Amino acid sequence: MKIRVSYGTAVVLGLKKGKMLAKPTTAYFMTYYEGRCLNNCAFCVQARKSKSNLEKLSRITWPAFDLKEVLERLKTSKFARICLQTVDYPNLREDVLEILRAFYPLGFPISLSITPVDKRSLKEFRRLGVDYIGVGIDAASERVYNQVKDSMYSWEEMWKFVDTVVDVFGEGKAFVHLIFGLGESEEELLRAVQRVYDSKAKVSIFAFTPVKGTRLENKAPPDLNRYRLMQIGVYLIENKIARVEEFKFDNGRLVDFGLSREELLEVLDESAFMTHGCPGCNRPYYNEKPSKEPYNFPVRPEKKQFERVLSRLFHE
Repeated sequence: MKIRVSYGTAVVLGLKKGKMLAKPTTAYFMTYYEGRCLNNCAFCVQARKSKSNLEKLSRITWPAFDLKEVLERLKTSKFARICLQTVDYPNLREDVLEILRAFYPLGFPISLSITPVDKRSLKEFRRLGVDYIGVGIDAASERVYNQVKDSMYSWEEMWKFVDTVVDVFGEGKAFVHLIFGLGESEEELLRAVQRVYDSKAKVSIFAFTPVKGTRLENKAPPDLNRYRLMQIGVYLIENKIARVEEFKFDNGRLVDFGLSREELLEVLDESAFMTHGCPGCNRPYYNEKPSKEPYNFPVRPEKKQFERVLSRLFHE
């Protein structure tokens, strides 16, 4: 059986050679399928009608290796957890179970990103070491969802799956993936974030990344400063410092958090701008080139760097 391995993970495992500015702290894998995903998301290289290289997901290359070889390398690795990504294809559930059974003896906590399955499957995943489930709603509003997510699952079906995951795994164990820059307004994004936390789930936000061969290959990525403001919004909502109803918007654009600048600077810390995901997840350079300031810092930024970001946001 084959499995796809993110390039950074492959380097750490000694399956590939390469240099890294930040090593992944989670081992990232993806189910292997020779064809394309049954869904046709406009931003995804794995999409049914995408013309991109099947070895990619976002801007990262995921070469395929024999599962047995990967397991041998994992035995002596120091990863904090395993993250298994999936694409939709016939017999996906059976493949996921086979992979989880192979991983289980190694004792790693496992995160699994998957489209809706029934409670019985979720309970089986939990028995095999999965403790977090990623739910790729991606689009922050039903309007945008219907434009970019040509999916087997509707907007509301995805939200119902979030509730099912929380019911089976517990509060805070469902991570909803939201992508900023797909055409949503900032108000739509932050209202979706609030809905996630009201559902007792958590949010991982990503910056839209244009990739050649996808329907959105010519769409520009979001402005970094606006993305930073979305990160602050997530931070305030997650930590119950403020709710989205207290924020102020002008034609969908965020203009005020409902807090003074002094109050914001008092409550914010470096974690607001870091990768937000399961424990041990840093997802280095998933959305950007290493030469640029990352949308999501893979390690805690130094205090001076953090202060520069704040200065750029609030003192321009």
